[in-house]
Amino acid sequence: MESSAKRLSMSRKSVPKQRQINVAPATATINERRAPRCIGYARVSTDAQTTALQRDALNAAGCHRLFEEKESGVRRSRPQLDRALEYLDRGDTLVVWKLDRLGRSLRDLLDAAEVLRERGIALRSLTEHIDTSTAAGKMLYAILGAVAQFERDVLRERTVAGIRAAKARGERIGRPPALTPSQIREAKAMMARGDSPSHVARILRIGRSTLYRALSA
Repeated sequence: MESSAKRLSMSRKSVPKQRQINVAPATATINERRAPRCIGYARVSTDAQTTALQRDALNAAGCHRLFEEKESGVRRSRPQLDRALEYLDRGDTLVVWKLDRLGRSLRDLLDAAEVLRERGIALRSLTEHIDTSTAAGKMLYAILGAVAQFERDVLRERTVAGIRAAKARGERIGRPPALTPSQIREAKAMMARGDSPSHVARILRIGRSTLYRALSA
């Protein structure tokens, strides 16, 4: 009996203990998505005007940051609007007091709306009560996009029609010729007398390649 107990004790000692591994619970790092921001843009045309009214309205609308500008809407260069567009991210909203703050023409407005739509940025106008982040606003974006495409198609058709009409009238399309017919005759006469192409081109104030193209036309 004693030997059996002794053998059982020895067998228990010979079995290695299982190593306990402490596994730390996995902690997933979740990048919290940044909340969409409202970015305001205010513009007046002259230095004599002030953006105070627009600024107050944009602040009341909860704009995160304001970009203010004193530039005429007719001018294509508007640095503060460009800065606002660079600052905006997908999901943000550009807020203006009135739609005409983005441009004085329908073409400017359509271009700005198209850029915002492609970047996933909403447009909100406080005076016209337009918000393209809503269902009705998304429909407006679709309409503006269709109008912009329509204008591009019409412009292209007019350009093609104008070129065809000009060709039908015998008008030259493209850059004006470097040499007039009389200059081409003079160049041919000079070269027939033995003048070098370089000398003729220098006299006519053109490059040799231009001279060769004119003579071969």
